Amino acid sequence: MDLATPVGIILGFAVVIVANIMEGGHPSSLFMIPPMLLVFGGTLMATVAGGTMSDAKTALKSVKRAFTGKVAPAGDLVPHIITLAERARREGLLALEDALREIDDPFLVKGVTMAIDGTDPDELRDILEAEVHAKKAEDKQAAKFYTDCGGYAPTVGIIGTVMGMVHVLENLTTPAALGPLIAGAFVATLWGVGSANLLFLPLGSRLKRLGALEAARMELTVEGISAIQSGSNPRLVAEKLKSLLPGDQQNAEEAA
Repeated sequence: MDLATPVGIILGFAVVIVANIMEGGHPSSLFMIPPMLLVFGGTLMATVAGGTMSDAKTALKSVKRAFTGKVAPAGDLVPHIITLAERARREGLLALEDALREIDDPFLVKGVTMAIDGTDPDELRDILEAEVHAKKAEDKQAAKFYTDCGGYAPTVGIIGTVMGMVHVLENLTTPAALGPLIAGAFVATLWGVGSANLLFLPLGSRLKRLGALEAARMELTVEGISAIQSGSNPRLVAEKLKSLLPGDQQNAEEAA
């Protein structure tokens, strides 16, 4: 489990609260139900209105993944693929059936299984690449949902502030009530800007990053399966796969 997102978001809000206390404020002055309801409810509904219910369901399901998801580096697959390539070159594709039991990557297992079953190489590549494309599209939409939330939230917060100022103008004859009303009006803007930059936009960026890492892992797998199926030299397979890795992972592979 990668704790970057929960740690970043929690500490981000904590910094805001601590800064408020240091300036003489009280945390309870920030947690006002009406502006929070307006900002979060209005933002989510506006975002839902801009897509489909399927998009919203997918995005809500992805929240857990954003907070707890972890993608293993694509480089972790290279040793497994090389081992499969060496065995396939010595004993043939059918000999890989037993080896697949030791691999816990479903996409790699699926691809190699299809290769063992005699799927045409071009058709196999098309099928696997279509799955990669579908995965990218799903992750992109989930990330877009929260990025859109980050765009709507500040504006919804301003709406809350305008509503609050209307109440201020309605109570000009009671000066004692103006202070709390004005403070309450600006809390909506605070939550609008704060939720956008400390919650929604980070969630969108996190899902986009996880999607990119998963897609890179799947694309490397496609190239590895294609090489295994064609009976390429394992050393050449290793060099080809390593060339697809980021620099830090290439160095880790060489060190290993």
